[in-house]
Amino acid sequence: MKHLRRICFLAILFTVGFGSSSFGQTYHAFVTAESDDEVYQVAFNAETRTGSVSDVIPVGQWPTENEGPHGINVGLDGEYWYLSVAHGNPYGWLYKFKTGSNELVSRTQLGMFPASMEISSLTGLLYVVNFNLHGDMEPSTVSVVDPEAMSVVTDIPTGIMPHGSRITEDGKLQYHVSMMTDELMEINAADLELTRRLNLAPSKANSKSASQSTMQQTSMTANPKVKPTWADPHPKKDLVYVAGNGSDEIIEVNTKNWKVQRRFKSDDETAPYNLEVSHDEKYVVASYKGTGETGIWNLKTGEEVAVIKNSRNITHGVSITPDSRYAFISVEGVGGQPGSVDIIDLQKLERAEVIEVGKQAGGIMFWKMTQKP
Repeated sequence: MKHLRRICFLAILFTVGFGSSSFGQTYHAFVTAESDDEVYQVAFNAETRTGSVSDVIPVGQWPTENEGPHGINVGLDGEYWYLSVAHGNPYGWLYKFKTGSNELVSRTQLGMFPASMEISSLTGLLYVVNFNLHGDMEPSTVSVVDPEAMSVVTDIPTGIMPHGSRITEDGKLQYHVSMMTDELMEINAADLELTRRLNLAPSKANSKSASQSTMQQTSMTANPKVKPTWADPHPKKDLVYVAGNGSDEIIEVNTKNWKVQRRFKSDDETAPYNLEVSHDEKYVVASYKGTGETGIWNLKTGEEVAVIKNSRNITHGVSITPDSRYAFISVEGVGGQPGSVDIIDLQKLERAEVIEVGKQAGGIMFWKMTQKP
């Protein structure tokens, strides 16, 4: 997401003035409704502080089955957006849509339960983790896709149940987590190789070679402690932030020495799930899936400065606007309850608006800003 902010929205930021007031601006994003097989395009008007649904895009191929749109991202030039559809038979799919019209362009098959994804600004390739939610408890892969041809270039072996993934601003390194082995993984985007893996458990935090055997990986699944679910690189520093869903913490990893540098401990049962670092380097914003809240942490002090109750009980995804003014939070409904997108004002540290969307709101991605004439 960091390089997407820099490349896709640079002209917009200069036009409206980076760091200037958001008065008169409208912010646009996409969010998946996993139980409805739909993607919602939403908008938030900063002047009126009101949100709306701009479009509802049906996805999938089988009207009688739930196919589960899960991960979503926007291409480098903003011309296309990409969607992982998770519940295949047995494999999932990557879909490509045209922004603006939201027309389906093409799709390609991936691994079991493809989840989060991003395109490297260095290689132009898309990297999507295959979470393998319904498969055997065995090492999975990261699928590398040519987004122009919509063809799989290669599959990179990784840990067990890999999930949240993001790429550094320079496009060189992709980071993701292996939920059932308590590890942070690093992929060299150009070489298409898993280069380093770090065990995040407090008593076992250490670097492992990428050639660790399948037997060793499998033995680690007996009792994972951290159960990491998301990783996001700092926009400028050699740091990666990881959501410790099982250990109720946010972990700061120094990628120069490949060690855990700080642990931000949240309250018990908060279960941080997704997170993102603001482009102004001020905050890390985390979804607390266990308590239905959003936590905001000051990166300089390591202190939690706000906990904001969300509009539903299960908080899911986080996407911060390029001007670091707002965080778009996807919130799942319970049972037949619809989901929502909560807009968090990062200056006032309060919820500004709630946009109602479909059931089980999940993957969320900021798209663009538009300025009032």
